[in-house]
Amino acid sequence: MGQELVPWGPWGPDDRDEPTEAGAATEAGAPGDRPTAVDAGAGPEPPWGYLDQYLWYTCDILSDHLAGTLDARPMVATTARLRPGERPLAVGPAFYLTWRAVGDGSWTHSGVVAFGHPALVAGTLIGSAMGNAARRRAAQAAVRPRWVPEASGEVVVSDLGFHFLNPVAAAYTWDWGTPTSMEMVGPERLQCGFVGGNGGHVAAQLHTPWASLIFVLTALHAFPAHPRLLSCAWLPPGFEARCARLGYPLRFPDRLRPAGPTPA
Repeated sequence: MGQELVPWGPWGPDDRDEPTEAGAATEAGAPGDRPTAVDAGAGPEPPWGYLDQYLWYTCDILSDHLAGTLDARPMVATTARLRPGERPLAVGPAFYLTWRAVGDGSWTHSGVVAFGHPALVAGTLIGSAMGNAARRRAAQAAVRPRWVPEASGEVVVSDLGFHFLNPVAAAYTWDWGTPTSMEMVGPERLQCGFVGGNGGHVAAQLHTPWASLIFVLTALHAFPAHPRLLSCAWLPPGFEARCARLGYPLRFPDRLRPAGPTPA
């Protein structure tokens, strides 16, 4: 479950999701199946895209956060239940997944008693045995943990934490100090650990274009020495220059620029 630091894209084998589980979320329309910002040096300059826009606003929000001027930003509309004084900063689509098994290994054995012609009896018993074997394999597979899509909905990022809203499922709220671990495992894919309501550890992912914003705000509050924060690997390489080339001047706080090499 641990994630080692990898630079922004290509995430490749260091993205530890099992292909089938990741595919399940993508087929449902997760943000990860849309084009993402790329390094301009990799080929022809791609046009300004939706993720460029999210990352541009991420940097803009972070600039105001570090300058202490969030109150000057326009109020963002949201249906999230806010705490006194809480200020919403961004709202967007999200998929919520947890790392868990989908079964306990139990299955129902079907016992068949057949009478009649020997060929009919043999066919019935063979069919029953094949059905039992299939149920046993399915039960064994269900015990293995995997990323399970729990709900699609909306993520709300505020100055105090972030919320996940779903019209039919429970709403979740995390303060910046709630996660016990935090990592970006791919573009728009945030993985975190936290202690659940029953006291057990929960590993979860949020697939959202606001993943970088949530990661940086969490890291600034709870993981200030996180390698991805210090190396600015939550942004595509060359993003600031790309913004300038395409006519979107970027506000980028100096505090978030990667530190230079340590003097010998």
